[in-house]
Amino acid sequence: MPDFPSSDSRNVLEPDCSRCPALVESRDCIAWGNGALDADVVVVGEAPAFGNPEADRWQGGNWTGMAYTSRHSGRKVRDLFADAGLDAADLYFTNAVKCFPRESESDEAEDAGTPTNREPAAEERANCRNHLVTEIEQISPAVVATTGKHATRSVLGDRSGESGESGHSGDSGGFIDSVLEPVESSELGTVVLPLLHPSYQNVWLPRIGYEYEEYVAEIRGVVSAHR
Repeated sequence: MPDFPSSDSRNVLEPDCSRCPALVESRDCIAWGNGALDADVVVVGEAPAFGNPEADRWQGGNWTGMAYTSRHSGRKVRDLFADAGLDAADLYFTNAVKCFPRESESDEAEDAGTPTNREPAAEERANCRNHLVTEIEQISPAVVATTGKHATRSVLGDRSGESGESGHSGDSGGFIDSVLEPVESSELGTVVLPLLHPSYQNVWLPRIGYEYEEYVAEIRGVVSAHR
């Protein structure tokens, strides 16, 4: 099991941020980035899920206030980078959208129990992108690893196709084709490496023709080439 991050590494950029009224209503806590501020790799997720307030430590960012601290995705993505030879001093974890985007109650099943999350709206991603860019500028990483299509789109920008950074549109087919294909971002001054979201990693790895060990080796190779 990976080590749980220290709360001292929580990088609060705008306490009580209220840029997105719907997210203010749905969140319990803002899930800020956490990790080393001189990290070689910034790992970007989409947004925190509701999480599990009853869990032991790994409750999720909506409760811990730190990105990628859920029992499933948080531990899985941290294990992935540990397997690639990176330790805590090499890594910083954050989300494209830092608040839990709750599905509207009218769209949830009456007996659903745990609130479910929706995809962040384009306006929400745009509102939060300033925080994301600030983090990347602070840290100046060699590689920004984006986990999933929405994280990738947020990092590269919704207009990425117009700036030559194509193949990262919102359609799943376009995104899957971009996985493990590094993109030089002149805006951010770093290399962006699209990866599978940890929730879908086991499903999509065979479909892109990789065993887990091969996937880890590719990540290790890209990071090593740009450190």
